[in-house]
Amino acid sequence: MLQKNPQSPSRRTLLMGVATVGLGAATAQAQAQRATPPAPRPFTIVAFGDSLTAGLGVKRSEAFPARLEARLKAAGYDVRIANAGLSGDTSAGALARFDFAVPRGTDGLLLAIGANDMLQGRSPEDARKNIDTMIARAKARGIKIALLGMRAPSNWGPDYRARFDAIYPGLARKHGVALDPFVLEGVALNPTLNQADGIHPNAVGADRIAARLAPFVAKSFGLKPKRP
Repeated sequence: MLQKNPQSPSRRTLLMGVATVGLGAATAQAQAQRATPPAPRPFTIVAFGDSLTAGLGVKRSEAFPARLEARLKAAGYDVRIANAGLSGDTSAGALARFDFAVPRGTDGLLLAIGANDMLQGRSPEDARKNIDTMIARAKARGIKIALLGMRAPSNWGPDYRARFDAIYPGLARKHGVALDPFVLEGVALNPTLNQADGIHPNAVGADRIAARLAPFVAKSFGLKPKRP
């Protein structure tokens, strides 16, 4: 008959030892996770506007938000730009979809709306009120804002043009936000940079917009290039 070795560990002792080892490993893993800081997430920008933002007539990858993201990344900035442009949108339509089109986690807002209000001859005062409300909502959520302005052509008359053109600088002053006075600067009315309709930039024109806006966006949002 076999006899139990009095010096051999009991089952209870073995189980306690295994549990202790497991607890030690879990503790070490938790400490390692606390010691390793989480990877920084990109500065997330929403480009919010109409067909000029959406990139009507060009590929999504050729629209100015995508080209702007590519240029900022090439310059060393850790950014992500979401295209929330909707062709045909007016300031009233943009206001109605603002809260779900600018999701939680948005750090910066490129607000480029109002062109369709102007093309349709809508009230500049109504457009101003709608854009004003969107800026206020973004500020209340702690989102940094860069306003991209639009200018009216002369066909609506000098009074309408003066009232519409005053929208963007006036709101920029009121809210203390960065302003690019005319998003189509250097591209508007240039046939080599626009599609056949003479309104919407082609791929080259969209990239020209992105090239001009890149330093403005970096400065407006206080972006810092990643260290090599």
